[in-house]
Amino acid sequence: MSWGTELWDQFDSLDKHTQWGIDFLERYAKFVKERIEIEQNYAKQLRNLVKKYCPKRSSKDEEPRFTSCIAFFNILNELNDYAGQREVVAEEMAHRVYGELMRYAHDLKTERKMHLQEGRKAQQYLDMCWKQMDNSKKKFERECREAEKAQQSYERLDNDTNATKADVEKAKQQLNLRTHMADENKNEYAAQLQNFNGEQHKHFYVVIPQIYKQLQEMDERRTIKLSECYRGFADSERKVIPIISKCLEGMILAAKSVDERRDSQMVVDSFKSGFEPPGDFPFEDYSQHIYRTISDGTISAAKQESGKMDSKSTVGKAKGKLWLFGKKPKPQSPPLTPTSLFTSSTPNGSQFLTLSIEPVHYCMNEIKTGKPRIPSFRSLKRGGPALEDFSHLPPEQRRKKLQQRIDELNRGLQKEADQKEALNKMKDVYEKNPQMGDPGSLQPKLAETMNNIDRLRMEIHKNEAWLSEVEGKTGIRGDRRHSSDINHLVTQGRESPEGSYTDDANQEVRGPPQQHGHHSEFDDEFEDDDPLPAIGHCKAIYPFDGHNEGTLAMKEGEVLYIIEEDKGDGWTRARRQNGEEGYVPTTYIDVTLEKSSKGS
Repeated sequence: MSWGTELWDQFDSLDKHTQWGIDFLERYAKFVKERIEIEQNYAKQLRNLVKKYCPKRSSKDEEPRFTSCIAFFNILNELNDYAGQREVVAEEMAHRVYGELMRYAHDLKTERKMHLQEGRKAQQYLDMCWKQMDNSKKKFERECREAEKAQQSYERLDNDTNATKADVEKAKQQLNLRTHMADENKNEYAAQLQNFNGEQHKHFYVVIPQIYKQLQEMDERRTIKLSECYRGFADSERKVIPIISKCLEGMILAAKSVDERRDSQMVVDSFKSGFEPPGDFPFEDYSQHIYRTISDGTISAAKQESGKMDSKSTVGKAKGKLWLFGKKPKPQSPPLTPTSLFTSSTPNGSQFLTLSIEPVHYCMNEIKTGKPRIPSFRSLKRGGPALEDFSHLPPEQRRKKLQQRIDELNRGLQKEADQKEALNKMKDVYEKNPQMGDPGSLQPKLAETMNNIDRLRMEIHKNEAWLSEVEGKTGIRGDRRHSSDINHLVTQGRESPEGSYTDDANQEVRGPPQQHGHHSEFDDEFEDDDPLPAIGHCKAIYPFDGHNEGTLAMKEGEVLYIIEEDKGDGWTRARRQNGEEGYVPTTYIDVTLEKSSKGS
């Protein structure tokens, strides 16, 4: 099926069809462009959404801890990756589909214009041939009529007896002239007709089929290009499906990682104050003064009774405000020293335990005025002043903060110790090889490192003392709580946020500081004589004599074990297979570390 043979007379129709094909191509390109804009806007909105709900981590305390929060932030990260894949889709469509379509549309327009111009030129040439043939035909027809008129005039004069011989001769010459001109126009007309027929046959069987064939091939290539773009459009989406599936799987895994038990435990760990709940209030026997006789009412007894009544009234006023988290009342009197249990006799001679009012009054004061309490902790959350020893926090939170600080200080101490060791090694190398450097230049840095180590050790000791104080107070509080649960009468001592006290207010009982042995760990580390494990191997590029103490001689091409990397001093610690160890210049060897030790 060919356009040249089937559509030889449909030049205008093919012109319109090819123009429609290019318009459709550009329309599809516009569709792809709008799809790209949608993908880009979608990805942009997703990124803005992720940015809006991602936490602004200004400090470590604000990092998410609950599994539900961590899962949500993991979902946000996966969503951000998903947005990135939408951008990849947009870029792939823009490069592979839209850009290709626009370039191809421009080429199609140029090619179509060229073919149509060739068709119009062929048509114009055929029209010109037809006009020449038609003109020769009309001229031949006109000359034939003139010759016919000349013949009729000659015959009339020849038959007319009155016509002169000259008129007849003249008419005969005119007839011969017209006949000759008619014969010439006849020959010209025949030639033009033959030429037109040849050009017409060439036009409809050679030129036009060739032009139409090129237009057909162009239109078929346009159709194939559209098919390829359709496939590329789908492939751009299909390429990112595996990564998008991984993003969705990550969201599902994040959802499965939510652990409600762990979150509940985190709430306990975050807000546990370490305080014990208030104990049971003892029974206060107000009927004792009824059984006293008048003989017992001495002046001292009256004073004691009046003192008891004042204490009772104080207790009575305080009973309405015994809530642990209530507002701290202003102290009405200086703190009273608690007294121990005393015995009282009954008329039948038996003794029973009675509770003095003063311990009860002290317990009430301790509950109301003791610190730290939850309101102060809330004031800290609102931006209250923070103390160095975290005494503004409840005991449990204070213990955690102190432990975190001790761990950070220990890491800093370990770093400074490593730096000190490296400086000492470098100093030894400089002393043995003065040409490598001046040992005195390292003294300021060593002094600074020693000062940092001393400062960190003091900080660790101070924080460990505070930690021991908190742990000691917690243990004493637990013992006191256990004792109170047994006798249900009164506690045997007094407690304050600053420490634990016995009955004697002047004697302070503090828990002994618990040393965790951080310094001994560093000493043991430096004094460890066990052979170090090999972390890689090396090959000697150049020979090294190793005359100095602590160095290891080696030959060119010799293979050694690496047991300690270069820490910046230009020396690497190596070991032979026979166990001999020493330092070799790092620039003299080609080091190959094991994969498992590269990250250490």
